[in-house]
Amino acid sequence: MPRPLIFALAFAAALFATASAETGERVSTLDDQRAVGITIYNTDLALVRDRRHVALPQGESKLALRDVSARIQPETALLQSVGNPGRIAVLEQNFNYDLLSPQKLLEKYVGRDVDVYHIDRRTGERRRERARVLATNGGVVLRYADRIETSVDGTLAFPSLPADLRDRPTLVTDVTNAAPGDQDVELTYLTSGLNWKADYTAELSPADDRIDLRGLITLQNTSGTSYRDASVQLVAGDVNVVRNAFQPGAQLRVIGSTTSRSSSAPTQQDLLEYHLYTLTRHTTVLDNQTKQVELLTAPNVAVAKTLELRGNPYYYRTQSPDLGDRLKVATYLSFKNEGGDLGIPLPKGAVRVYKRDNSGTAQFVGSDNIDHTPKGESVRLHLGDSFDVTAHKKQTDYKVASVTEDRYETAYEIVLRSAKTVPQTVLVVEPIPGDWTILQSSAAYVKSSSSTATWSLTVPPNGSTTLTYRVRVQY
Repeated sequence: MPRPLIFALAFAAALFATASAETGERVSTLDDQRAVGITIYNTDLALVRDRRHVALPQGESKLALRDVSARIQPETALLQSVGNPGRIAVLEQNFNYDLLSPQKLLEKYVGRDVDVYHIDRRTGERRRERARVLATNGGVVLRYADRIETSVDGTLAFPSLPADLRDRPTLVTDVTNAAPGDQDVELTYLTSGLNWKADYTAELSPADDRIDLRGLITLQNTSGTSYRDASVQLVAGDVNVVRNAFQPGAQLRVIGSTTSRSSSAPTQQDLLEYHLYTLTRHTTVLDNQTKQVELLTAPNVAVAKTLELRGNPYYYRTQSPDLGDRLKVATYLSFKNEGGDLGIPLPKGAVRVYKRDNSGTAQFVGSDNIDHTPKGESVRLHLGDSFDVTAHKKQTDYKVASVTEDRYETAYEIVLRSAKTVPQTVLVVEPIPGDWTILQSSAAYVKSSSSTATWSLTVPPNGSTTLTYRVRVQY
């Protein structure tokens, strides 16, 4: 930033008090704030409730509320007197989103005169010269009485600050007040720039049958202002939002019961078809800050690890002899959201799983995203693919049983191999299209869905297991 413009900006900031006095504005800053609450949604949206103590005269006046969110949705703003909503009425409101900066100040003065102070390098004498700002695109163009210059040789001085240029995001309201004196007012509005998500960590036991689960809430604030000592609530769920017609406060009607966990974890309650989490202590959320707070701690949660080889329906009506060698066998962890320290609605987020090695050092072993999960539902995590368990699959026979009836018969061989020193159970999951019948199979299977056959096979240590089957498919 050019040094002359820095001096100009400092000088302009000093004019705010004078400008407010000239316009008759009553300026409210964060020093007037008595309480602030934010309800944050998963969709880059938040509801802000900003309570301030102000003194207003009777009749019409201007109230400038500084340090609102720079990303406020002005059409959602609602200003009311606390305890007496009819005491003040808003006649007009303006959100000033042009924030003070050297560039913005120059842009506002295009076509107007400024003072330029030059310093004589030989004598040190300071002299003033008048110039008109012609343009500010890619620099500044100044016209003096006898010349035009494209840079500033000195310091710019501005006679006044434009009324629509503010050093902080400001909502200016024209209000009418029924009675003079001090009162608390609450400004409620929607804003973007506030978001939250859930992050989970799970430490897997040596036997792969238990996890210690911890949930954290990550808050992010890029709204352009800070929320000091704020009460924070979080809404989990897929909320439909009409951006230009959303009514503030409409989602705050609680219709369910409250569930409390540990003293530090958020309390949870039903909210229409969503879930509302309330942090148990006030917290300060600074601008451009990311912070985390505890959601839950659930030790010793029972999990089931499965290895799965999943097929594809395309090869049941075509001739595809070689379907793959050393196919990947996926690793899954599953647990049920119930009992103990679980059994609360889990907001969607990423679950990162760790396991300790032989020296006791925690190592990362995979992660997956979960969707919003009600209590009593199962959570299933795909951690990755097995290194030591692989598969070879081929089509051993194919024939068109009936062209007119669109019927096919195919046979397959799947060889599962394991390099592990203990037996491994592998689920072979085959999605089969159409009207299907398994004619022959070397192992028992279950019809796990209308279009899926599942085999549970045991692979011996450092050995292999072969599955063969024949299926008839009619489309």
